[in-house]
Amino acid sequence: MIHRFVSYIGTSKESSIDEPIGEHLSSLDSGLRVMTMFVHSDSINVTSVARELSCSRSSAYRILNTLRNRGIVILGPTGRGYFPGPVLLDLARPRGLDLEDRARLLPVLRRAVDITGETVHVATLVGTQVLFFDGIEPDRPVRATLQQGYLRPAHAISAGKLLLSQLTDDQVRALYPIPRLAKVTPWTIDTVTGLLDELATIRRTCQAFSRQEAAVGLCGTAVALPGRSWRERVALCATVPHDRGDDASLVATQVGLLEAAAALT
Repeated sequence: MIHRFVSYIGTSKESSIDEPIGEHLSSLDSGLRVMTMFVHSDSINVTSVARELSCSRSSAYRILNTLRNRGIVILGPTGRGYFPGPVLLDLARPRGLDLEDRARLLPVLRRAVDITGETVHVATLVGTQVLFFDGIEPDRPVRATLQQGYLRPAHAISAGKLLLSQLTDDQVRALYPIPRLAKVTPWTIDTVTGLLDELATIRRTCQAFSRQEAAVGLCGTAVALPGRSWRERVALCATVPHDRGDDASLVATQVGLLEAAAALT
């Protein structure tokens, strides 16, 4: 998780250039460069920081101590290495997954299943994956199976595309630096360009659908749940068998999800 978060910091357009853009603070830049070292290392030390920044060991120590004072890094158990601190770990952790949050969302889940008659999950974005962290199945013979605890490619599922649409195009490109995307089924979007086009449509229409893109025979739709901060990005999503996945049925299912989500305060 921490690698995914810091990797985003280290893969933006601005961080990939040799010369800084406009006015900047070199001391702050040094601290951010130290943070991005956790992309490839579980721990760092004074020597590795001094080598990365081409600075003296005393300067490297002062930078690390400044980050330590802010909770960005902590000393390791031996007192020699530095590890991601509580602030960095908290920034890397998706919001909305605690027991208190899940209890808050449970009535919405139940209501959504009652209204739609379909399998409903709550999901969050973890890097380029969607995590289904809770869900309920309806009491009907033909239904999508529960996928609680599963990870699915965000570009191949309605909840993932909905959550990605809440990011800017530059943020999405940073998450997907390679132009080609994994093709899970014959219907999966397989290019970043195609994904950005669909995200633009979702932003314009406020509708997110998937049609056999993550699994053959399954379709879905998703709506955003109101969060208490920008970091609490959670989607309510319904998964339906393909024979109930025509356009009209998916729109009706989305309306049911919106009705259930409206009860969340």
